[in-house]
Amino acid sequence: MRINLPTWLTLFRVALLPVMVMVFYWPFRGHNLTAAIVFALAGITDWLDGYLARRLNLTSKFGAFLDPVADKLMVAVTLFMLVETHRGGWPGIVMAITSAIIVGREISISALREWMAEIGMRATVRVAFLGKLKTAMQMVALIVLILQHEKNAEALRLYHIGEGLLMIAGVLTIWSGLHYLRAAWPALHSDDPALTHGQDRNA
Repeated sequence: MRINLPTWLTLFRVALLPVMVMVFYWPFRGHNLTAAIVFALAGITDWLDGYLARRLNLTSKFGAFLDPVADKLMVAVTLFMLVETHRGGWPGIVMAITSAIIVGREISISALREWMAEIGMRATVRVAFLGKLKTAMQMVALIVLILQHEKNAEALRLYHIGEGLLMIAGVLTIWSGLHYLRAAWPALHSDDPALTHGQDRNA
C-alpha cells in the first residue's frame, strides 16, 4: 500500500498527540503556549490533508478511514487532559459534562455511520455544514483552554472564554448529532430484515 501526502499529514497529526500531552505536563516556562501551538498545528494538518486530497485527487481508503479517527483522537485526548487538570468545583463539573457529551456524540455517530455503511446508506449521514461548524468551534475552544494554565486574573478570564466556547461547541455537538440521527431515522425505524444483518456483531 502506497501512502500519499494527505495520509502522511494525517499520520503526522496522530504523532503530534503524545507530543502535545508531554509538552502540556512538562513544567517549563511557556509549556501551555507550546502545547497550544502543537494542537493548532494538528488542526491545520486536519484542514490541509482534506484540501490536498480533494485538490490533487489523492483520496484513498486508508486515508478515508484514518482521517476521522485522527480527528476524534485529537479531540478526545485533549478533552481528557483538560478534565484531569480542571477537577473540582463547578468549572470542573461543567468541563466533565461537556467533554462527556462531545466524546459520547463522536462514539455514537461513528457507530451510526458504520452501521449505515453496512446497509449501503453511508451517504445519508455524510458530514454536514453543522458538523464542520461544531468541529471548528471545538478547535478554537480547546486552543483557548490549553493556553489557560497560570492561575492569575488574565488567565482566568481566558479560561472562562474557552469554557463558554466549549459549551457552545457542546450545544452544536448535540444539534449536529440530532441532525445525523434524523437523517438515519427512516433506516433505524424500518422493519426490513436487510437493515439488521449486522446488529449482533461485536466491534
